[in-house]
Amino acid sequence: MALNLAVFEKINQVEGFDPTPFAVDYTDLTTGEVRKRLPVMAQIAWFRLKYPEGKIVVQAAPGKDCFVATARVYPSYKDPADCFLAEATASRGKCEDKPSVSPREWAQTAAIGVALRNAGFGLQFAIAGEEFLENVGEPLPADPEYIVDDPAPKELTQEEKLKQAMDVPCPIVKFKGKSLGEVLKLDPGAIKWIAEKFTGGEEIKTAAQFIRDCALKASA
Repeated sequence: MALNLAVFEKINQVEGFDPTPFAVDYTDLTTGEVRKRLPVMAQIAWFRLKYPEGKIVVQAAPGKDCFVATARVYPSYKDPADCFLAEATASRGKCEDKPSVSPREWAQTAAIGVALRNAGFGLQFAIAGEEFLENVGEPLPADPEYIVDDPAPKELTQEEKLKQAMDVPCPIVKFKGKSLGEVLKLDPGAIKWIAEKFTGGEEIKTAAQFIRDCALKASA
């Protein structure tokens, strides 16, 4: 058993991060046994460290006396809908003891936790991905479909765009193996020619045009 747990601990390893301190004790009301469980918020934080550009997509719909939610986790926000790491479905109904708890939000959070567990985030713990009433937070948006924790593509600064353009390989045979930035230092006229007359690829031509325009602004 110890060997198996050691193997599980290697799944989704992130250097410098140990999920163990985030685990909390859970007492089984039937057996009285105390076990460790990993809260969903800790799973989400772990997922974000492992996949900084990842996304979690959740759909929720009303069912008979409950809400049914389905969650999918993706390594990247660019991944198409059917290229997910794992998915899970959870249903939750209204809790009479805690009327302020939203069954929709509870179902959504539970689905996220189980999907993350299915993706390997928390297999070394006795319980991971199960959301308990005391952990349910503020309700999520009421839209029937939305994305949780999905980073939008960052808008590049002018400096970053210029650097990106400078790194584009030069298509001129004479400068084979050199980037547009390197060619700019050797022969600025070559960049002008690529920007205005090159027809071999729009990406390269656009990069050369951006470099040319930046050079013109700098000299103005």
